[in-house]
Amino acid sequence: MNFLKGSDPAEQRTGDLRLAVAVLLVEAAHRDEQFGPEERAVIERLLTEKFALSKDECDQLISSGEATTARMVQLHPYTHAVFEQMDPEERIQLIEMLWEVAYADGVLDPEEDALIRKIGGLIYITDRDRMLARKRVLERMGRQN
Repeated sequence: MNFLKGSDPAEQRTGDLRLAVAVLLVEAAHRDEQFGPEERAVIERLLTEKFALSKDECDQLISSGEATTARMVQLHPYTHAVFEQMDPEERIQLIEMLWEVAYADGVLDPEEDALIRKIGGLIYITDRDRMLARKRVLERMGRQN
């Protein structure tokens, strides 16, 4: 079908990965029922750095992520895209990104913690690697816990 549409499958996979990562980050931000400016700023920085996006591209991706999250029923399509397109090290980096979003407002909500644990399992990241990722993020932030 991609051949008939003239689209490049590699470009489509990259776009799907970008959206998948944005959806997971936005979902983490919304998990505590508050999507504040601190969380949005962290998501913008993470997406821009990860995918080398312009400000407009990043804003559009976040908007798409928010729209997708609003109608999302399950995480599986997005975690599956991440698992299929990222190597283990990149998936651990995604877990770090999720921790950064969760801690952006200064408080880790139990729902955020549960979501990161769930996503970690769905993308085959061990509990040990998930917690080491959390520790690295807290150290970068200058926090103990």
